[in-house]
Amino acid sequence: MLITHDTRCALDTVVDLVNTAPEDDTAQDALPDLAALEDFVRNHEISDVGVLSEFDLSAVRTIRGRFAAVFAAPDARATAGLINELVAAAGTTPRLTDHDGYDWHVHYFAPGASVADHLAADCGMALAFFVVAGEEERLRRCEAPDCRRAFVDLSRNRSRRYCDSRTCGNRLHVAAYRARRKEAAG
Repeated sequence: MLITHDTRCALDTVVDLVNTAPEDDTAQDALPDLAALEDFVRNHEISDVGVLSEFDLSAVRTIRGRFAAVFAAPDARATAGLINELVAAAGTTPRLTDHDGYDWHVHYFAPGASVADHLAADCGMALAFFVVAGEEERLRRCEAPDCRRAFVDLSRNRSRRYCDSRTCGNRLHVAAYRARRKEAAG
């Protein structure tokens, strides 16, 4: 599956957005205030966004929940339905653009769109490409028992199980190793 630069950026953005949500009632929201949203927008180089407000923060949190549902969808039909709702609500207006040193690429949001509509349109379309390619199973949640972070499995053989092999994957492998050693020691 060919993934263009702007699609990859949108995928990274939507995964990071979903992962800002608290995993449970004891965890802290990583988008607690307007300053955090401004940092998120800046760090992800989200273009064509005006001055952000508390309304934008609320709207982004709402679509974050809708994107989280995409990563939890049980099948392609459910995934497609959720993505269609996100993209339609954003008032998608595809247009070619070349800005900030990037060659021609497509933006799916209307000029002057809110940051929430921008994210819903561009990130929704990036996820839509996976459904079209029959690759929606690559939109996953970490299989570590104490982690439910979202990620996109871009491995060649679709075998990635953890959000980060250096943390979740390694932690589980070490625990399994220690359990085997303990069992062998009797």
